[in-house]
Amino acid sequence: MAQSGVNLASLIGSRICHDLISPIGAITNGLELLDMTGSVEGPEMELIADSVGNAGARIRFFRIAFGASSDQMLGRAELVGLLDDLNRSARAKADWAPTEPVARAEVRMAFLALQCCETALPFGGTVRMDRQGDRWIVTAEAEKLSVDPALWEGLSNPAALKQVTPAQVQFALLPAVVEDAGRRVTVETSDRQLVIRF
Repeated sequence: MAQSGVNLASLIGSRICHDLISPIGAITNGLELLDMTGSVEGPEMELIADSVGNAGARIRFFRIAFGASSDQMLGRAELVGLLDDLNRSARAKADWAPTEPVARAEVRMAFLALQCCETALPFGGTVRMDRQGDRWIVTAEAEKLSVDPALWEGLSNPAALKQVTPAQVQFALLPAVVEDAGRRVTVETSDRQLVIRF
């Protein structure tokens, strides 16, 4: 059975994250054991622990954003905890507004939109992910935005998106995933705000 390009990319993303999460978890456990014995202390240990924590949070995030989607429900506490872990080392701070559990497929779309917003916030800012009924509203705010018009036009008009770099893959993936869900992306921009709806 043939796989669509989006589905195949999702399966690859799931496999990579699945294979990486175990060694990252093992390193985390090893660091905790070292900390309990008190055999290693100092700024070096803090740097290693922070780096491993950030890597683990990133892999958990990527597993949802780029992995295979499903109807599995993800609770608010899990999602807020994940975003809090990411926020520790991020310039753009993410805020998860929904209070009820959300299907993994829906969270995937919100996380891809978050990644799109992060590209426009090189100097920091906030990104709020909220849901009204079946519609998502992802709002980025900052004192200064950096918007590449070609990329952002590609969200609502995928045919206009010519080529993306690896750091921009979310701009190609979000419209495809949203279209698979029977929706479309709209974008509004102003001097200090970006709003993605789908």
